[in-house]
Amino acid sequence: MLQFLKFVGATIVGLFLFCLLGIFILMGIGSSFSSSEKPDIEENSVILLNLSRPLAERSTEDPFEGLNLPVNNTPAKLGLLEVIQTIKNAKNDKKIKGIYINTEGVSSGYAALKEIRDALVDFKKSNKFIYAYGEYYTEGAYYLSSVADKIYLNPIGLVEFNGLYSEVPFIKGVLEKLEVKPEIFRVGEFKSFIEPLILDKMSDANRLQVTSYLNSIYSVYLKDISASRKIDIPQLRKISDSMLVRKAEDALTYQLITNIGYEDEILGVLRKELKVDKKDKIKFVTVSSYYKSLETKYSKNKIAVLFAEGDINSGKSTDESIGSETIVNELRKLRKDDKVKAIVLRIDSPGGSALASDVMWREIMLTRKEKPVIASMSNVAASGGYYMAMACDTIVAQENTITGSIGIFGVLFNAENLLRNKIGVTTDRVTTGKYSDIGNPVRPMTAQERQIIQDNVERGYETFTTKAAQGRRMSVEDLKKIASGRVWSGSQAKENGLVDIIGGLDVAIEIAAKKAKITEYQPKYYPVQQDFFAKLSGKSKEEALIREQLGEETYLYYKTLQKIKNLQGVQARLPFDLVIR
Repeated sequence: MLQFLKFVGATIVGLFLFCLLGIFILMGIGSSFSSSEKPDIEENSVILLNLSRPLAERSTEDPFEGLNLPVNNTPAKLGLLEVIQTIKNAKNDKKIKGIYINTEGVSSGYAALKEIRDALVDFKKSNKFIYAYGEYYTEGAYYLSSVADKIYLNPIGLVEFNGLYSEVPFIKGVLEKLEVKPEIFRVGEFKSFIEPLILDKMSDANRLQVTSYLNSIYSVYLKDISASRKIDIPQLRKISDSMLVRKAEDALTYQLITNIGYEDEILGVLRKELKVDKKDKIKFVTVSSYYKSLETKYSKNKIAVLFAEGDINSGKSTDESIGSETIVNELRKLRKDDKVKAIVLRIDSPGGSALASDVMWREIMLTRKEKPVIASMSNVAASGGYYMAMACDTIVAQENTITGSIGIFGVLFNAENLLRNKIGVTTDRVTTGKYSDIGNPVRPMTAQERQIIQDNVERGYETFTTKAAQGRRMSVEDLKKIASGRVWSGSQAKENGLVDIIGGLDVAIEIAAKKAKITEYQPKYYPVQQDFFAKLSGKSKEEALIREQLGEETYLYYKTLQKIKNLQGVQARLPFDLVIR
């Protein structure tokens, strides 16, 4: 009996301590949410631009971060919006003396990097300094840092300056080993999403388009670096093509950097610039802290910025996907809100469900009848992403945005041999009609069934191209010449009439204000972001843990397989995930 009471007592004490610990944790988390006090920015401060966190359109916060709890070690995302607004406001802030860029890692598309870079170029007009330090500059990190007044490289470090490449994984061999046969339906010779399922290398058409837009993006890359570093483009091409920069000394010789040194050395230079004693700490201000300190400018007129980021699906949006239900509901609310004078649709999407894309297209068309709707393209706005943009009054994109890909496809899988030969499972069926089980993944398709689905895909393509031609005010015949699923860079898209204006989000907001005929306005951002506890109930934490365990490279392949598994219906989507390195 005494032993039993000891166990009961120990259990009660354990539960009490667990609950007490939970209360303290929740109090800490609660205080992080409830605190409305804005950070105080001190005099003689420096913005710390650290892009080691993944870059998204808007930031995400995790109150567990920094608590050393075994909940999630994946860093929260840094928001492009917050970065741009921080740089823009710091330009005229007397308390901010300059910007320090630490390029520990840069994970972003080149259009987003250009938007940050353009903001940094504008910041320099204030005559404030920009310093950069890196142990290793990737192509993207150097693109951003090349704007700096002083560029320090670790003595054992390296600048990656040997050109860009884009790689596509092909899984035809995997499917063959599994004895899974893909059934492919598509329109457009450039609609190459399905190629990794049926080929082991790029088709000639796909190689042509990738070569074209990759070189276009690289031309923007070299042009911007040339302007900042005062090095002729032919010389930069020579350095890149011959990979003349192979060690830190080479980077200095070819003037890609200004100094070779350790971080403590550039921090010493920074202290002199700030007239700070060696013993004193430099007053660094993170992007997150500075953004929270900004005063909100009030105006009765609002420009709504509606973010649409990720793959396109039916249903509700998540942090990594665009749900047509969410976007439609937001557009309806914004359309009815008299304070909202115009809408900017900020798109960063490779596409997805053709049905969901069309549902959103319809709502955008209804909305633009009542107020201006401007499309702002980020890194990618292609296929289904372009389907959304083409409904808008004006389309704004960066020169190195990836867009176009006007085409659709469908894919089904026959896993009959996988089940029978690998697992030992066979199936049999009874139907009430000839086509009752069309698309059944455990039997081959008939010629008639293939034709039915192909006809559906072709109808979808006609719908896509007809509506695109209507939106771009050109004939269907002319539109089809630049369609066929072909991918374009932003500058190429503008030449072809698929894009109206080259610029970033700020340019799109200015156009929206002009269209609405207002001079005083306040940007408001939608959808309203969920708090941490709402997200905790979803799959975001599960995904974060998977990402952490697999690592960034392997996670990309995992996501690719997940997307293949989840493909349903006709798709308006880019060829897999275009990763440019």
